[in-house]
Amino acid sequence: MASSPGGSTLTPAEVRMELHAQNRGKLVRCLRQRLAESSRPVHGFVLLQGGEEQNRYCTDHAELFRQESYFAYLFGVREPGFYGAIDISSGKSILFAPRLPEEYAVWMGKIKPLAYYKEYYMVDIVFYTDEIVEVLQNHCENPGKPLLFLLYGLNTDSGNHSKPAMIKEMEKFDTDLDVLHPVLTECRVLKSEMEIGLMQYANDISSEAHVEVMRKARVGMKEYQLESVFLHHVYMYGGCRHCSYTCVCATGENSAVLHYGHAAAPNDKTLIDGDMALFDMGAEYHFYGADITCSFPVNGIFSADQLLVYNAVLKAHDNVISCMKPGDSWIDMHKLAERTILESLKEGGLIQGDVDDMMVGRLGAVFMPHGLGHLIGIDTHDPGGYPKGLERPKEPGLKSLRTTRTLQEGLVITVEPGCYFIDALLVPAMEDPDKSKHFNCREISRFRGFGGVRIESNVLVTAEGCRNLTNCPRKTWEIEAVMAGAPWPPPPPATLSQNGGYR
Repeated sequence: MASSPGGSTLTPAEVRMELHAQNRGKLVRCLRQRLAESSRPVHGFVLLQGGEEQNRYCTDHAELFRQESYFAYLFGVREPGFYGAIDISSGKSILFAPRLPEEYAVWMGKIKPLAYYKEYYMVDIVFYTDEIVEVLQNHCENPGKPLLFLLYGLNTDSGNHSKPAMIKEMEKFDTDLDVLHPVLTECRVLKSEMEIGLMQYANDISSEAHVEVMRKARVGMKEYQLESVFLHHVYMYGGCRHCSYTCVCATGENSAVLHYGHAAAPNDKTLIDGDMALFDMGAEYHFYGADITCSFPVNGIFSADQLLVYNAVLKAHDNVISCMKPGDSWIDMHKLAERTILESLKEGGLIQGDVDDMMVGRLGAVFMPHGLGHLIGIDTHDPGGYPKGLERPKEPGLKSLRTTRTLQEGLVITVEPGCYFIDALLVPAMEDPDKSKHFNCREISRFRGFGGVRIESNVLVTAEGCRNLTNCPRKTWEIEAVMAGAPWPPPPPATLSQNGGYR
């Protein structure tokens, strides 16, 4: 059913806590296998600490809380201050809730009993956080100190480490900081059907909101006004209180700033006739997110130059998705996108020479300095991009890949080729003796200040190939039609009725 301006055809997806029970079961199976393979006893507790509510600096202003992602994956708890444990030998799950003071009920609402958390979050037992040490010792069936598997490991996207749970009297336990992180991270890489369902919904509402942004775009508006259209739509109609990341709402030359939208560049430029817009925005629903980029002309009609660049990126986007299947190398997919863009730019007269030579010389990184895509799930850049043994490439462009994994069924990854005209990259390349021969300087100079184009979809790898979870207008005629008021998705073609008329 096609969406109409100002409304939605969607209703918030059902959230089932069985999803997190399944995630815990998956982790227990994988941990047991890992321990058995290394000839270690199959017992101990996984212990995770949930997120804590944070105040704004020294004030009493509480920032909007969002659960720590690994904890969210295993327990689905939306409140701060919790701990969670899983008995590896029995598979039983234990949730530890903060013991709230009586005045909480005055300011924050009714204090829920432990039985509520047990039933709602589908765990086996619930205690208070001040009982962790006693409970884990009492539930340990092995002699000696109970063994705790704590979460500690490197996030290869951020360069930061996961923080292990901290409790009082830790000396009463043996701890392991090595096993849990790689096993739990690998569990998050391949998505279950229930996870895919939530990600599909996040994509559906985000796609619909992107269409609303296209429809509302007008010369003279501010970038942040269109950001607010997106945020309003996914919350008003989709129940999405959180976004997956800070919205990138870039127009004109700003669209060549890859992480535009930060505090020093806060989506505040005025939309100018003739500019391209690059809007990278995604909603989050029950922790699972979408990450979608749409590029379109501010005035609703593509110019010849805009068509050249946009169609180069669209062809790369479509070529990659048409080829993706289990067993494919993500590096090969990235290079396919690069080659496609270079071939299109050569056909358009912006560059010249042999494309194979350009690929060897890494010319594609001048126009697309970022990687083709990244794993996505509970985090926008989901962990697991570089498991142990997988090294990051060092060549320009390729070194920015957030993963070089071989594609597997159940993996969800973004496909986001782009083509940008960034002076910080173009000028040195045009002065480089090996690269300068490939530039048609007169034609390229016309694109200084153009900005860039990116097209991003969230793609599920299936047994047969892949499935695009994103549903936005992509072809230029589709974008122009939607911006002129046409419905999206388009209605099915008219068919003849029995009496010969169309219906």
